[in-house]
Amino acid sequence: MFNQHAKWLEVTNRLPWRRPIASFNYLLTSHVWRQDHNGFTHQDPGFIDLVMNKKAEVVRVYLAPDTNCLLSIADHCLRSRQYVNVIVAGKQRSLNYLSMDDAIVHCTRGIGIWDWASNDTEEPDVVMACAGDIPTLETLAATDLIRKHLPELKVRVVNVVDLMKLQPQSEHPHGLSDAEFDALFTTSRPVIFAYHGYPWLIHRLCYRRRNHNNMHVRGYKEEGTTTTPFDMVMLNDLDRFHLVIDVIDRVPGLGSRAGHIRQRMVDERLRHRQYTRDHGEDEPDVRDWTWPY
Repeated sequence: MFNQHAKWLEVTNRLPWRRPIASFNYLLTSHVWRQDHNGFTHQDPGFIDLVMNKKAEVVRVYLAPDTNCLLSIADHCLRSRQYVNVIVAGKQRSLNYLSMDDAIVHCTRGIGIWDWASNDTEEPDVVMACAGDIPTLETLAATDLIRKHLPELKVRVVNVVDLMKLQPQSEHPHGLSDAEFDALFTTSRPVIFAYHGYPWLIHRLCYRRRNHNNMHVRGYKEEGTTTTPFDMVMLNDLDRFHLVIDVIDRVPGLGSRAGHIRQRMVDERLRHRQYTRDHGEDEPDVRDWTWPY
């Protein structure tokens, strides 16, 4: 159904006598990260990859990091015409990071630095990028751990709402120019990118960018079972502790200085993994985590 409708839209865009119709809006709320009892066997995030194969003139993909952003995205999509809009947001309770006014600005921009979560004044030591509600949560929790254990490290948090922003302008009308992309992701610093779906899509969108070689993407690795929400992200190496390990491994000169912190992150992963198996739920420090600053 999606394939046929997208192709039909593409054709009708070239028929001046046909009036634009309301967009076809997909709201995907059952995603693999929070389907705790059957997520691995019933869901996967591959639909986004299929959508990205269609012409840029007819498809859009939005990943809402919180409820206010979801409201802003939905308002935009319901007003739009002649597109297929895919909106990805889980249906479980989650944190809100932005006020409604800030969410509107952020979603209108489609991508941006979250100043309130960053501590870089000029060029960062590392960029923590995220797209999707669960990757955003884990990225912010990882940033919190970095602030506590590596306070001297300058971290920039970049959140992506409109996935098409990662493409060059020549490939998609929403795409960032090279100068805009470099301003967000730098030209030489490590980028740890936590993504909702299969990691290679981000590489596919960014392969022409100047800093692509420094981009390390974490996402869904086709791992899962009937388990807790946090254990699902641990199984796919998308958890906050693994993101901190990625930072330590990729920031030049940090590995030898932060060996004890890296070991602590490995131990934390093992401890949380065992807790889920002993108690059938996630530890309170993960389940009840909120942004502390």
